[in-house]
Amino acid sequence: MDGLQEVYQFLKKCGTYYLATVEGDQPRVRPFGTVDIFEGKLYIQTGKAKAVSKQLQANPKAEICAYADGKWLRVTGKLIRDDRVEAKKHLLDNYPELQSMYSPYDDNTEVLYFEDATATFYSFTEEPRVIKF
Repeated sequence: MDGLQEVYQFLKKCGTYYLATVEGDQPRVRPFGTVDIFEGKLYIQTGKAKAVSKQLQANPKAEICAYADGKWLRVTGKLIRDDRVEAKKHLLDNYPELQSMYSPYDDNTEVLYFEDATATFYSFTEEPRVIKF
């Protein structure tokens, strides 16, 4: 399994992960659950009307933290908006429960991919392991 696939599988297993953004000099953290691989990139999804979207447009630096089975993962990088319908559709096809709220064709649905990302797996019993994508 390649590194990107391993990161994706871990986030899927967690179900909920936490996304940190910056608003001015104030960190902001909230639970997220969407994750997808499209065209070899790791994607997440939100709504353009939400504060998290505005924060990422002002400063794309972000970090994800997730925990499962005594291990945790941090993914750090820039989240870049992809307005293509194909990217939105690919993600939403994997989350049918969101399709009543979001559509690939609406003006609110936003998908973002990690650019220049570093993922680090941690545990109390193993050395940290780093994957870049």
